[in-house]
Amino acid sequence: MPAALSLRRATAVVAALAALSLLLPARGEAPRAEGERAPVRVGLVFDVGGRGDKSFNDAADLGLARAARELGVATEVLEPSGAEDREAAMRLFAARGFDLVIGVGFIFSTDAEIVARAFPATRFACLDYAPPPAGAPPENLAGLTFREEEGSFLVGAVAGLTTATGRVGFIGGMDIPLVHKFEAGYRAGVREVCPACDVSVAYAGTTPDAFRDPVKGKALAVSQAAAGADVLFHVAGATGHGVLEAARDMGVKAIGVDRDQHDEMPGTVLTSMIKRADVAVFEVIRALVEGRFEGGVSSFGLAEGGVGYVSEGPHAAGIPDATKARVSALSARIARGELVVPSR
Repeated sequence: MPAALSLRRATAVVAALAALSLLLPARGEAPRAEGERAPVRVGLVFDVGGRGDKSFNDAADLGLARAARELGVATEVLEPSGAEDREAAMRLFAARGFDLVIGVGFIFSTDAEIVARAFPATRFACLDYAPPPAGAPPENLAGLTFREEEGSFLVGAVAGLTTATGRVGFIGGMDIPLVHKFEAGYRAGVREVCPACDVSVAYAGTTPDAFRDPVKGKALAVSQAAAGADVLFHVAGATGHGVLEAARDMGVKAIGVDRDQHDEMPGTVLTSMIKRADVAVFEVIRALVEGRFEGGVSSFGLAEGGVGYVSEGPHAAGIPDATKARVSALSARIARGELVVPSR
């Protein structure tokens, strides 16, 4: 009886996603002349927060849009509403014959492995992929990872050179190893330029919902600012919107994440740590189009242009030139391998 219920439930989920996909037209697919080869089809499944999070999901979406524009691939997206829908969404794209299916976020790691083994002729990719404790990922699965600690080191250095109180803050979303990498890099960057500075740390929770709780993010940020932290770095997805609001209200500076978040809170966002999910998405699609797709784990850091921080233009106007020069020198040392940033 339980197996039958589970099967009916899974069938209902897939049917609902199929209906949803009909409401999401493919982007970049142009009418084809008779005999013309069909374009490569790429399906992308968003992480918690979905499209419009102004963070990691939107960055991935930019890479998908660029691939449609520059490579002529046909694209579709799905936004799962819960844990059950993630695997079902990937299965739906694979069953419909898509050439590449991309899951956005570490939370897809197990789902991607399961579905990749079930559809060996389809290619899969997972952003922020967490490799299994033992064994290797399927040959048709590309795990795309980032050296987040390197970009976080740079904004940590900015924070350490900016603070007037000697205390800065870090607010993470879900308390997991992935976000710990950001924390470790940030701490190291602060310590590099301000050994006497103190770093306050708080996490919003231990489940994926911790990435979509701006009320909790604001409360944590208010607490840190009230204790003297005058620069707050959030790695919290939609929860980070609350951090930015608190920074504005408390008159302190904030550092965004994943994308340039200046426009979220002009005058408050000092800079943003950039995690180029758009680069990773575009590159894995280009590899497929050019016949170079390979399974396995790839890493994007400063040397590959996969991470960085906002240091140019009006959105970095609040960073003194001397600070930019100091951080630029540190960035060059990291890219050359002369300075190794801790990841935990």
